[in-house]
Amino acid sequence: MNEYKIFIVEDDPWYGEILTYHLSLNPEFEISRFTKAKDCLSNLARKPSLITLDYSLPDLSGKEVLKKILEFDASIPVIIISGQEDIATAVELLKMGATDYLIKNDNTKDLLWNAINRIRENQSLKKEVEQLREELGLKYEFSNAITGNSPAIKKILTLLEKAVRTNINVSITGETGTGKEVVAKAIHYHSDRRKKPFVAINMAAIPKELIESELFGHEKGAFTGSVGRKIGKFEEANKGTVFLDEIAEMDLNLQSKLLRVLQERELVRVGGNETVKLDVRVIIATHKNLAEEVKKGHFREDLYYRIIGLPIELPPLRERGSDILVLAKHFLEEFVKTNRMASLCITQGAKDRLMKYPFPGNVRELKAAIELAVVMSNGKEIFADDFSFHAVSTNSMFMTEEKTLKQYNIDIIAHVLKRCDNNVVKAAEKLDIGKSTIYKMIQDKEINN
Repeated sequence: MNEYKIFIVEDDPWYGEILTYHLSLNPEFEISRFTKAKDCLSNLARKPSLITLDYSLPDLSGKEVLKKILEFDASIPVIIISGQEDIATAVELLKMGATDYLIKNDNTKDLLWNAINRIRENQSLKKEVEQLREELGLKYEFSNAITGNSPAIKKILTLLEKAVRTNINVSITGETGTGKEVVAKAIHYHSDRRKKPFVAINMAAIPKELIESELFGHEKGAFTGSVGRKIGKFEEANKGTVFLDEIAEMDLNLQSKLLRVLQERELVRVGGNETVKLDVRVIIATHKNLAEEVKKGHFREDLYYRIIGLPIELPPLRERGSDILVLAKHFLEEFVKTNRMASLCITQGAKDRLMKYPFPGNVRELKAAIELAVVMSNGKEIFADDFSFHAVSTNSMFMTEEKTLKQYNIDIIAHVLKRCDNNVVKAAEKLDIGKSTIYKMIQDKEINN
């Protein structure tokens, strides 16, 4: 059975024979001819790859047939072939969904051949895109995207299962580096919108004066430098999902415009008048407490209730227990495979060090630490000394766990002493404390020197 099925609907036997012969020159084409529209329509279940449709048929008009074909399956390309050069009719049929409109003349068979080749190329590209999206779906399988066995992660997985059942908006909160965008993608690629676009926007990364245009698009001449129409991120995401990262950074004035777009499910590009209908799912993320931002007057209350939807709070890595080791193994295997390296193992001492470190940068920091440790290792095993942690903030390191004031003091003194190469006098000067205090901690084994 040939792969590419073409239906030719033509009531003129002679002309239908010409088209059939011409297209049959390609052995990949399976041609079926119909002289009546109803015969074609009754065979649509055979799933034709393309239909050529004579505009003037004895039983139904070209418009009626086109409408019924597209109602059955809007993805079937339909090429109208007409004996009359009527521009108004051609435009109307193309607006209805026809793929092309050809006039019957000496060049028709060649034009048809070229049109079919173009359509096949586009169908092939669409198929590739769908395959890539399927692969992305596998990549973002919940078990792949959210690695871990801790109770906190099991709770997250339960919420994700609920999130994909409907198109409810989702709000993801959590510290920086906990994987908010990964979770958003996992939701999208498991939803019924997975074959449509996933468009991510970091609200904190776009200059204030450009963000409205970036979100909603603009028309030519809308402002200085706008030399053409620009489609905004929301329009790009139509039928799919838009992910608004760091939503709390959005300007209050723009918040009101976003609220209107979400309420009306439509937008108007900057500098334009045309209304664009929208069907998008919104997933937002922030490391801030949005409810607190509302109380402070930094975030609109009405927008808050519009976007909060299903809240998912991602736990920091330090609260996930042995997930640290599960993730470490996952990142190790991933890095080794990507770089075509021999397998390595993590020694018990290295594991102990990972479990004691608070990971202020969360999963993102763990991934970076593992990759660096692989590079610094002897190529066979990863030892504790192969790890180098580069916390951005000293305060964040000390404030990530609940400890007594005494223990915080010990941690701070030990940290400064290490930075001073264990020089007690120098460390005491930096901390503005007596050196005897440090010596006593060393003597009592509260600090290792």
